[in-house]
Amino acid sequence: MFPAIMYTEWLKFKKSKVFQILLISPLLATVVAYFPNFDFPGNEWLGPFFSMIMVQAVLFLPLLAGIFAAAVCRYEHAEGGWKQLLVLPVHRLHLYSAKLLLVCFFIALTQVLLLVGLLLVGLIHGFSDPFPWQDILLRLLMGWLGCLPIISLQLWVSTAWSSFAAPVAFNVILTLPNILIANSEFFGPWYPWAQPFLGMIMGQETGITFSTETLVFVIIGGFLLFTSGGMIYFLRKEV
Repeated sequence: MFPAIMYTEWLKFKKSKVFQILLISPLLATVVAYFPNFDFPGNEWLGPFFSMIMVQAVLFLPLLAGIFAAAVCRYEHAEGGWKQLLVLPVHRLHLYSAKLLLVCFFIALTQVLLLVGLLLVGLIHGFSDPFPWQDILLRLLMGWLGCLPIISLQLWVSTAWSSFAAPVAFNVILTLPNILIANSEFFGPWYPWAQPFLGMIMGQETGITFSTETLVFVIIGGFLLFTSGGMIYFLRKEV
């Protein structure tokens, strides 16, 4: 039953303009990486990559998390779609989980496309340094992990609010002060919308560390809290 629900959600997602939106951030980041603003003497791949982080992680990853979450609920909000769907013999937790996994998958796909863009830039420039796979993949993973609490909260909001624009606007408002809060030693580690950026930019090159408390309480704890809250709301949602 669950694979069938996932497939149905995938088909609905394909009919939207999500795939075009998916390409925007990696394409812009790739263009910026072609003219890197950073120079790290250790490895020539890192300069373009950090330029890409400034484009993708500061604004686009949090924004895309909200857009994708609103998109997976758009058809149900239109013309009484929730009433038609929830009267079917489909377990609500399976449906909610399928939407959550789909959004997580598309954020992961965005990170994969960023990696492809970086490899393309290196190919064009003819980089000779060895590609730092471990370092790059870890940062991409941390950026994806940092999006998880945002995804879970935005999906909760998107199931509750019938408007597509309202949850997206809510996410935009919380994303815009990102660059200021991320630079704060006090607020940055506790602000969910700053975690994709902090997770991707951490390391000896920048002097930014990623604490265990942030990973446990903000990312994992926030994801579990918002996911549980969203599922409880969805189970009690009136048809």
